[in-house]
Amino acid sequence: GAIRALLAEGGLHVCSTLNRTARSYLMAIVGAERVMRWLPRSTHDWRKFIAPDELFGMLRRAGLRPVDRMGMAFDPLTWDWRLSETDLSVNYVTASVRE
Repeated sequence: GAIRALLAEGGLHVCSTLNRTARSYLMAIVGAERVMRWLPRSTHDWRKFIAPDELFGMLRRAGLRPVDRMGMAFDPLTWDWRLSETDLSVNYVTASVRE
């Protein structure tokens, strides 16, 4: 695929996206767009969000080898983001390499 063609052998591909879950709908669309107004309405289309396993499948079909994934969780008490090895329910990032 196009991504593979742009990477040298051993090159690293990093992708950050939103998971397609009820929680991501509440956080990204209801929370970020409608309640907090951090983003314009209709910025996100929940139907285009993608589950991590679906993304890993796409990356494999594109000739890449997924090597890691990590969630990004927002903590409303500290008003800060943290990385999570287990919570990929809203935002997450993947790393893949071209072999």
